[in-house]
Amino acid sequence: MDTVDEGMLDREKDPAQRLGNVYHMAGIIPVAGHQSDFGFQWDNALMPVGENYTAIERSVRECATAGCHTIWIVCNPDISPLIRDRVGEGVHDPLTYGYARRYDPIPQNSQKIIPIYYVPIAAKDIGRIDCYAWSIIHGAVTSWETSREMSKWVTPEKYFVSFPLGVHNSFSKIKKARQDIRKKGTNWFLSHDGKTAKDGEHLSFSISGKDLVECRKVIRAGTGKYLPGLTYEELTSDKEDWEKSYPLEERWSARHFSLDKVLEPVIIEGAKLLEASWYYDITTWYGYTKYFSQRSRTTKRPTNGAMKHHVWHGLGVDDENDENNDNEE
Repeated sequence: MDTVDEGMLDREKDPAQRLGNVYHMAGIIPVAGHQSDFGFQWDNALMPVGENYTAIERSVRECATAGCHTIWIVCNPDISPLIRDRVGEGVHDPLTYGYARRYDPIPQNSQKIIPIYYVPIAAKDIGRIDCYAWSIIHGAVTSWETSREMSKWVTPEKYFVSFPLGVHNSFSKIKKARQDIRKKGTNWFLSHDGKTAKDGEHLSFSISGKDLVECRKVIRAGTGKYLPGLTYEELTSDKEDWEKSYPLEERWSARHFSLDKVLEPVIIEGAKLLEASWYYDITTWYGYTKYFSQRSRTTKRPTNGAMKHHVWHGLGVDDENDENNDNEE
């Protein structure tokens, strides 16, 4: 077990951290590696799911509604500028914004902005282990490593995963289930017709670092370039061993691993389940058109300003109204 694995488990070993809600739940939005392409110049996560409302914005809203303290969008550098321009670098917590704070004498002092970070897939992983599930693991590890550089007390204890290409209408239910989603020692899954993310569905869930460590072991169990079982001494004594490698089609098998395969070690027994009244997988054009024909009119962008475009300004730079603020629904 490497340093990151041990670190992601450290706080779970502390008896004082086993009960109650977590101090830091990181929201993970996987975009890279979904292998779904409608043929446009932009990623499918930027496809509209409603008027002035994209799939990636719906996931950001879901993370904020679930009570995430930070949001990490895992996307490659070629699509990151487009997503950043659309989503921004922060989103308001719906429980501290607008009508939710109508009785506060100074409501703006109670508002909480959840920071959004953009995480690229490492160059060494591209074409090797960059399946869709790896975006989840990579985002979680990056959030842990980045937070650990600041303080061990702000490292994430739980991770909430939202899929842009899985559309549902459970925001009010998720808002009421915040305590279950952030509760320590218990996993949480959104389900539909008895299926969850463990069955390969793009339904949100929250799990601990312990489960993610087990999922990463599945990725690492995939094939590499060379056949296993050769020691360094054998390789130096017989140079022909260096040429013993997998056929091209069998190398780096983890890049083809499905979501349900990687999430197989995740513990669902005893987990909290929340049933969605409807859900659509829009990873295919058929699923996307089916959703639009049946449910797109009921999917609305929040009108209270909680999704307005927010950009963090540098020191000494005055805050100015972003031009996208005028596009609020």
